[in-house]
Amino acid sequence: FKPGVNKEGTNYSNEGGWVNGDKIRFRSGFPEKIGGWVKSTTETYKGVARNLLNWVTSFSDNFLAIGTNKKVYIEAGGLFYDITPVRVTFSSTDTDNCFAISNGSNVVTVTITSHGANNGDFVTFSGASSLGGNITATVLNQEYQIATIVNANSYTIEAKDTSGSTVTANASDSGNGGGSVVGAYQLNTGLDNYVSSTGWGINAWGSTAYGSASSLTFTNQLRLWSSDNFGEDLILHPRGGGIYYWDSSGGTSARAVNITSLSGANLSPTVGLQSIVSETDRHVFVLGADPINDAGTARTGAIDPMLVAFSDQESITEWEPLTTNTAGSVRLSVGSEIIGGIRSRQETLVWTDSALYSIQFVGPPLTFAVNLLNQGVGMIAPNACINAPNGVYWMAEDGFYRYNGSVQRLECTVLSYVQENLDLSQLFKTFALANKQYNEVWWFYPSTQDSTGEISRYVIYNYLENTWSIGELVRTAWLDEDVFTAPLATENGYLYNQETGEDNDGSPMDNVFIESSDFDLQEGNDFAFISKIIPDLKFYGTNTASGVPQINMQIKTRNFPAQSLSTKVTKDVSNNTNELNVRTRARQAVLRLQSDDDADTANRLGVQWRLGYTRMYIQPDGRR
Repeated sequence: FKPGVNKEGTNYSNEGGWVNGDKIRFRSGFPEKIGGWVKSTTETYKGVARNLLNWVTSFSDNFLAIGTNKKVYIEAGGLFYDITPVRVTFSSTDTDNCFAISNGSNVVTVTITSHGANNGDFVTFSGASSLGGNITATVLNQEYQIATIVNANSYTIEAKDTSGSTVTANASDSGNGGGSVVGAYQLNTGLDNYVSSTGWGINAWGSTAYGSASSLTFTNQLRLWSSDNFGEDLILHPRGGGIYYWDSSGGTSARAVNITSLSGANLSPTVGLQSIVSETDRHVFVLGADPINDAGTARTGAIDPMLVAFSDQESITEWEPLTTNTAGSVRLSVGSEIIGGIRSRQETLVWTDSALYSIQFVGPPLTFAVNLLNQGVGMIAPNACINAPNGVYWMAEDGFYRYNGSVQRLECTVLSYVQENLDLSQLFKTFALANKQYNEVWWFYPSTQDSTGEISRYVIYNYLENTWSIGELVRTAWLDEDVFTAPLATENGYLYNQETGEDNDGSPMDNVFIESSDFDLQEGNDFAFISKIIPDLKFYGTNTASGVPQINMQIKTRNFPAQSLSTKVTKDVSNNTNELNVRTRARQAVLRLQSDDDADTANRLGVQWRLGYTRMYIQPDGRR
């Protein structure tokens, strides 16, 4: 069979090829099961992670930044450290006597004028006094997630002890917390769903009147972080929000701060869409930055979706364009909005919704040369591009592309399958990754086939062999193995080591299969009789005992292309199987290999397999 999955034609027209598969890759022309995964740590993070960045400091500190819709973390040594910026801190007199609770309830009402919080935001209290009963100072003085927004001046939290167990007030809890309360409010949380425009259901539940519309901001939009290291330190940027800086010398207990608060900050952008540090000249780009006002005294605070602002060289604080520095900005002309960008070899690539630009450092007086590389091809999501050894790959509305000095469209044998099932309402969740160990680029995307509104499927391109494969897997972010020993990925609050072992985090990896297109004899005019199969399979991994690792081999048949396939033969295949005796006849047949999901766990754990040249005994059997 020809390598790669091909779903562009019909099952019959693709005779001699593969038409479907899951958790399969092609290597040296042959299909094999993908690698397994295990949890990197048992620690969990809050929210849905959609950004990972790894870097090592000159002190050999190995840091991993994780951006979720609720928080930002630094992972070090298997532990997650919360570095989410503090948006605002309220203290006396704003917080005087701010707590109230009723006997028998665990719902605490907090009253602070113009708190600016949304449902699900996090606030940490300190300095509070006991309310007199079960609601002690220890109960109050900790981090809380806001349960409901009452109005602009009050909200509720649910009382808990330090282990997270509910605490209920008694009759003695008539106090109000006293006059020394401090409330540190973290950056507003974002959504885990994409909103394409203003209108129904944009804000968090209960934050506005039912059916009302509100302006689209970074707090009521899918939270996508961009991150980059600036020397030893970290730049963080929630799409549509401010730009933040984490100083690694402060340790993992320090929080990121807004760049406008840094010493020497001068006309720093206050909002934008994405931040990137350029390759060798070390300018900081802010895509979609707010421009400087006409008077040249301040930023406007409103995103310019086509503006690229850049700092002075080697500076995170100086943004005022002067003859004595290299700070400045440029407005792109083709398109209506910058979608995303990526640092590449000696240039920074920026996509709008309908064009690709290259920004290259040329030095004073121009600083940067901006070149339009392609018009008419944009990018479908901010994270749908990735660097690979032989170029930059990205996904556009009409297909997949590569740039390595020129823009080339990739011939894709699963394009219609991906496009027809892509959930357009959530396409901004799509992201690309490089898996250099196997010469692959992957795209994870949300599919309407699964109706989850979340990433559920992937497509793989092997850029050395020019083959494609597809599958189902939920991952929301991925980082290749550059510093770590294995790729890292996120899902459901956990960090996973990918391409590790053969299993699904200690359980067998189920629903692994590959299925051929229909094959026949004599152009389908004759019935074919299949009597024997000689499997050519290589079993490896940790489960190699004779006769133990096991998968299924199936023969499906039909007599006409419009008929449904009927499974005629299902046989167990192990590492000591010599041949399979089968007896089935039809005009068209299909070969399928799949994991034996109902076999004993011992036969499924640690199983890795690769298909070679399987032979079948087939002979004509008349034309009835």
